[in-house]
Amino acid sequence: MLPLSPSLLPNLIAACLYAAAIFYQGTRLARGTKADKRLLGVLGVVAVIAQSSALFWQMLTPLGLSLDFFTAASLIATAVIALTLLATLSIPVENLLILLFPLGLVTALAAQFAPPGMVPLVNEEPGILVHILLSILAYGLFTIAVFQALLLLLQDHQLKHKHPSGLIRNFPPLQTMESLLFGFLWAGWVLLSLSLLSGWLFLDNLFAQHLVHKTLLACLAWIVFSVLLWGRTRLGWRGHKAIRWTLAGFCLLMLAYFGSKLVREFILHI
Repeated sequence: MLPLSPSLLPNLIAACLYAAAIFYQGTRLARGTKADKRLLGVLGVVAVIAQSSALFWQMLTPLGLSLDFFTAASLIATAVIALTLLATLSIPVENLLILLFPLGLVTALAAQFAPPGMVPLVNEEPGILVHILLSILAYGLFTIAVFQALLLLLQDHQLKHKHPSGLIRNFPPLQTMESLLFGFLWAGWVLLSLSLLSGWLFLDNLFAQHLVHKTLLACLAWIVFSVLLWGRTRLGWRGHKAIRWTLAGFCLLMLAYFGSKLVREFILHI
């Protein structure tokens, strides 16, 4: 009988807590009432701690740092949820959690039960680990931003047609939602800039064969977000135009990381 993986129990605990939080928040919002912020926070924080504990065992192997497709997805989901929970302490973004908790649930289970797709990274330099961490935090903030953009789009549509649902009625005003969106975008852009800079400093060749697509797509995403933030500052871009640019930049960024990673690990097997 094979020994149980040390990450199994914490991943299952995280999945159960996410499921409980989804059920609780979903039923409250369906009734048009707000979920208890403290209870939601406790469920989310304990789930994030459990998922982080599982990731510790999954990533740190005897051969080095392991960051396959599903483990990376779990790590990014954990960072996204943790950042959102932290944001709820000062700004009203707890309704984003109804979309993020399912992400945590799925990635925790996928990281545990899906087959690994790559050989662990061996003996990486600290600078490269900083680059990886900055990239993950940037992806996390842009993921929060894109969820915020989708909620903003839904809120705008329902308010224009004068039939807001129970979920929308609990949202902050449109202007507040839009300000939050650009706050996340600015923070994500700064981290993405630092990520690209650290990659240029610490990686031997950013345009090596196995990195060129990822680098080009990440640079294109940086340009898209830069234009969006310039348009917001100089031209007052908002509403649907801002949302379209946000989604375009996010798609490029996800293709840069998950697209190339999926092809390399599960199609090319490199």
